[in-house]
Amino acid sequence: MTNNDVLKKLRVALKLRDDDIVKILELVDFRISKSELGAFFRKEDHPKYMECGDQILRNFLNGLVIHMRGPLPKKIASKTKVADKSSEKKVSTKKPDYKKSESIKPKSNKKASNK
Repeated sequence: MTNNDVLKKLRVALKLRDDDIVKILELVDFRISKSELGAFFRKEDHPKYMECGDQILRNFLNGLVIHMRGPLPKKIASKTKVADKSSEKKVSTKKPDYKKSESIKPKSNKKASNK
């Protein structure tokens, strides 16, 4: 299965149009025109057919992840984390003490002695 086949199958499965694919590629700062994109979807024997390279497919898949999940949250600088941790209140991990309720004592099974 070629990269072109993978791109075609994803396009059909996700019901993507050329505009959508161009926008997805722009999410990862990869610019491509609709006519270049159309060349990937042509039949192999067509004179304008172009083979989809690994870089284009990789960028499309990375852009698709961002498109479907959304962008990654920004990482906080390590200095900020240290400052935030020192200013936070410490939360007790100790289990709370519950008063023991008086339970009913079971009857003893001692036999009465005969005198």
